[in-house]
Amino acid sequence: MALLPDRHPQKDFFILDISDVVPKDDMASMEHPLFSLATKPDMRHLEYRGGDNRLKIVPSGVGLPTIFDKDILIFCVSQLMHRKNRGEKIGKRVRFSARELMITTNRKTGGIEYQRLEQAFQRLIGTTFQTDIQTGNKRETRFFSLLESGSGFVMKEEGKWRLDYCEVILSDWVMRAIESDEVVTISNDYFRLRRPLERRLYEIGRKHCGSQPKWQIGLAKLQEKTGSNAPLKKFRLNLRQIIQDDDTPFYRMELAPDDLVIFRPRSPQARLAPDIKLPEWAEDKARDIARERGRDYYALRSDWLAFAKSEAAKGNPPKNAGAAFLAYCGKQDSLR
Repeated sequence: MALLPDRHPQKDFFILDISDVVPKDDMASMEHPLFSLATKPDMRHLEYRGGDNRLKIVPSGVGLPTIFDKDILIFCVSQLMHRKNRGEKIGKRVRFSARELMITTNRKTGGIEYQRLEQAFQRLIGTTFQTDIQTGNKRETRFFSLLESGSGFVMKEEGKWRLDYCEVILSDWVMRAIESDEVVTISNDYFRLRRPLERRLYEIGRKHCGSQPKWQIGLAKLQEKTGSNAPLKKFRLNLRQIIQDDDTPFYRMELAPDDLVIFRPRSPQARLAPDIKLPEWAEDKARDIARERGRDYYALRSDWLAFAKSEAAKGNPPKNAGAAFLAYCGKQDSLR
């Protein structure tokens, strides 16, 4: 089954910076199966355990959030990380147009997509997550939703009511990942994957394999990490089909005879991130540093970009390109 077509090869010029925002996923939700792989309402109550920690998920009245609902969170995390890396202030409230979201996540822009977006909001707001954290002889229980109840749509009347914009209030749980830079860059082709399981497998590969030569995991353990509730025999069959189709961005998978699943990057030199861009504010400050200390600004910029791209190829891109570049400029006193 081939990738979905690129529905918006030419981005909307009226949407500011839409082509500059790099898609980011938070590592916590990549680690745990928080999103349902079902395509119909999933009303299961889920519980996961890891050592002394426990995670319970209680669905909303319309079911658990799906892996496709997660596009909203990825979009918001990406927007906030883009602003943060430019040195701008960020907060948990994010406002955007529905069209902007749909273009960025490779969705159609017809009327039914707006209905699906509304249902996704209901699942993300209504589903309750419960975590138990044990410290010493105390156990703390916390309850949260991925989106807070103030999230929603604002309508505008122009002859008839139409959707003006969406406003999302992210939970503290999501914001902690953004503030601590616990996010990774993902491929734009993630949004072209058709199968829910294929999206989840890519997330797991990106989180655990990264740019290592390979990463392996037992089939049963992999199924547990995906959140699939299919019989193991069916899961194995689905995985083989995905391996045969070979559409997963950046990674290839193989299933060994002993039910060991192996992830490998398609090319050791391939990079998940686009070319590293320096924000204007950082370049302006770097020029001032170069001028004050008698350095060649363009030599500094070229040397740092070469270093940063080399690190990105190893899976270690700079978390804040502007700040990292300025720190480099401040240390390179010998360059002229």
